[in-house]
Amino acid sequence: MNNAAIAANWLASLKGKTALLDIDYHAGNGTQDIFYNSADALTISIHADPAHHYPSFVGYADETGDGAGRGFHHNFPLPAHTGDTEYLRTLDDAIALVRSFNPSTLVVSAGMDIYDGDPLGDFHVSADGIGEIGRRIARLDLPTVICQEGGYNNDALGENTVALLSAFAS
Repeated sequence: MNNAAIAANWLASLKGKTALLDIDYHAGNGTQDIFYNSADALTISIHADPAHHYPSFVGYADETGDGAGRGFHHNFPLPAHTGDTEYLRTLDDAIALVRSFNPSTLVVSAGMDIYDGDPLGDFHVSADGIGEIGRRIARLDLPTVICQEGGYNNDALGENTVALLSAFAS
């Protein structure tokens, strides 16, 4: 089951244009597979470079959709040791795509495994950086569903999740 894809599909059927933004450390291979041939949702994944990290078979920048879905999928693979500055710059590019698509709703696959110190990743995104990710996404001012995805540093998972979600509480 892919909760984010289920939510995006349901929202698209009810509300029209829907965007799905995946900020998990790993490429959104399930979401990509589900929507790759479909124009039902704009899908964007910011993740570790699949040439060096799982899943190595999907998540490359040249994978942009096929058939009716051509141009509706965007991968942003990032190098090892990506920190706040680089991640936020890439997020701004992803947000620009969401804005130009002009969806009525947004689904976020929120992976806290982008955090510096997560045992399954090698990014260096700080808790403050995760908070800024939340603020930038919240500024889209769209009805948003947030699905918790990865995050394996149990000592920091709660703090990081609160940092992301706090932007949506005000």
